[in-house]
Amino acid sequence: MISTAIRLARVGSRSELAAALLMALGYPCVLAGALLPNIWLFAGASAVTYATDWYLHHKRSYLVDRLAKVRAGLPIRFLVRQLLLILLLARENLAEQPVFYAAVACFLLFYALQAPQGALATLIRLRRTMPVVTRNVDLHALRIADAPPKALLHRSGEKMLHLDIPAVAGLLWAAATGRTVVGFVGIGITLGLGLLYVLLLVPYLRRRRLVPSAPAVLKAVNNWLREYQPTVVMYFSGADASAYQVNMWLDTLQHVDGRPLIVMRERTLVPKLSATDVPIICVPGGTHMMNLDLSSARVCLYPANVGKNIHMLRVPTMKHVFIGHGDSDKLASVNPFSKVYDEVWTAGRAGRDRYALADVGVRDDDIVEVGRPQLAPIESWTGAPKNPIPTILYAPTWEGWDANPGNTSLLLAGENIVRTLLAAKNPVRVIYKPHPFTGLVNKKAKAADERIQKLIAEAAAARAAEPRWAEQSAAAAAEQTAAKAELVRLEARLAELENPFRKGGDESEESRVALADPERLAETRRLRAEWNEAYWRSFGWWEHKVVTGAKPHLYDCFNESDGMVSDISSVVSDFIASGKPYAVTDSAEVGAEEFKRQNTAVRAAVILTNSAAELGGLLDAVADPAADTLADARRDLRRYLLGPDSPSSIDRFNAALRTLAAKAEARNTGFAQRLAEQPTAPEIDREAEDSLEPEERTAATR
Repeated sequence: MISTAIRLARVGSRSELAAALLMALGYPCVLAGALLPNIWLFAGASAVTYATDWYLHHKRSYLVDRLAKVRAGLPIRFLVRQLLLILLLARENLAEQPVFYAAVACFLLFYALQAPQGALATLIRLRRTMPVVTRNVDLHALRIADAPPKALLHRSGEKMLHLDIPAVAGLLWAAATGRTVVGFVGIGITLGLGLLYVLLLVPYLRRRRLVPSAPAVLKAVNNWLREYQPTVVMYFSGADASAYQVNMWLDTLQHVDGRPLIVMRERTLVPKLSATDVPIICVPGGTHMMNLDLSSARVCLYPANVGKNIHMLRVPTMKHVFIGHGDSDKLASVNPFSKVYDEVWTAGRAGRDRYALADVGVRDDDIVEVGRPQLAPIESWTGAPKNPIPTILYAPTWEGWDANPGNTSLLLAGENIVRTLLAAKNPVRVIYKPHPFTGLVNKKAKAADERIQKLIAEAAAARAAEPRWAEQSAAAAAEQTAAKAELVRLEARLAELENPFRKGGDESEESRVALADPERLAETRRLRAEWNEAYWRSFGWWEHKVVTGAKPHLYDCFNESDGMVSDISSVVSDFIASGKPYAVTDSAEVGAEEFKRQNTAVRAAVILTNSAAELGGLLDAVADPAADTLADARRDLRRYLLGPDSPSSIDRFNAALRTLAAKAEARNTGFAQRLAEQPTAPEIDREAEDSLEPEERTAATR
């Protein structure tokens, strides 16, 4: 019931729901305290509303935005509380007292101070915002000043409003005790602090405290581009949750032939990128984007089909390639938009055949098979479970943008899959890793995800209470405690390495100081590997686990598991690289044969119906290699989906880059030659004149 209330209220936790309910009750109590009048009821209810308002803003609750939409935003709530305080003073027979008029004047002046404070804070933010955000780009030519103290600008409007607390407290004390001097003192403190806040902001409007103008910044960026001479660009635009689509390509970009550059469009995505030494330029504005000097680039790679791609596709001097962010049998893998690119790179032959079957306008000559360089970290199966009991990974995809029941197994089969695994005759460990987009479109999918997480948590608790596992837990307790301590140490150091910026610095200051540091990057990679090892040692090989967030990576979960259950998505194609048994759910219930005919990646899978009754076939294959009847089919399918093992995928990727760059260079050279051969405008006129008859020539010169 509480979970339902949390979901309906659109809050993130029980504490947020409790805060919202207290705030909803607090304001009527403030009104009652003013009308009765009852000073202590008013004071207590006011304290509750102050506290709950602060907490919900601190949590960035959805309710805060909703209240603002219905004209009950934070300034209105503060104004209502202040007006009710004036009413309380009148009801306490203080309407003819000087303190009453002082209170009215105080709140009027206080609101008058909020206008310059809000204007100054907004202006400083605007003048501190550069038209680009960069990483690993040397902008030393720009004199970018340090950011103002975070305390001045972070949630500045909320802080300004809360400066009314001394006046409110002083006036309540005056009403309760009759000592009006306390009210005057509170009023003085509120107005003094408000004025001080305004004065503290003024110095940060000086030119040397601001960032250079947009033309100066763009000039510096273009100067750097002309010096760096990027040859390969990866272009990306997307929602906040889509940062993984860039992160999966970072290691590949660091090993490409040439000088790579990442061009992005959304500011909020930049902090979500993993550590890399590849230069990054985020250009939110379309006009600024189209004036970026990328004349040296010959190939542009696109991991996603989005509308903003048009801003880069318009550049004729480079060749444009769709590389995607996964290889699957989903319709997104044969998007008709793909025909706008010069080439489409697929992992293996399956991708080529997929486009031929879809007939969406992508020519076979424009498809290049390059493998999947990102799959290098995936370990191959040894043929036996890694631990005394097998580990099964359940990694369903999200529900997609449409209502197709075949998109995800979560809605119809997810709970059956998990219950069957948890109740298996021979025990297995379950690792559940949902897609980061789960519940984005369909709230039923999010509800199913929550129920599955609850099932796994309950099963983990029940297993921990069983004598067999309790003994294992006691024996491994010391090692697990040490691993957890190691995780804390590693996470603290990784936080330092991945966020080397000054605390309180803003986006512009971070662009100034965010330069590639090979030593820091090498240490980060080493510590990430140590973190991953410590993570899996921090709990038992028998303990069920829910894995969310960016760490551990999906491929780390592949390496920890002995088999997987998933849906039609790139997760299946990637998992096939491991050679381990896997199962895929036919959620649309088209039938096993038709399901295999429609989806290449499931041709070596155990096909599940929504009842998950067929899971025994997967568990048998994981436990006993002799029962693994699909092993040969998986090897063949791996070659078909991902290409040959030799040459390596990164070698094939680089070969495709060199070939396409040469085509771009040939195109540019040919265009320059044709342009040079074009006659000048006067020459064209003379040729036209020479072709005229004498009478026509005479008439033309009149």
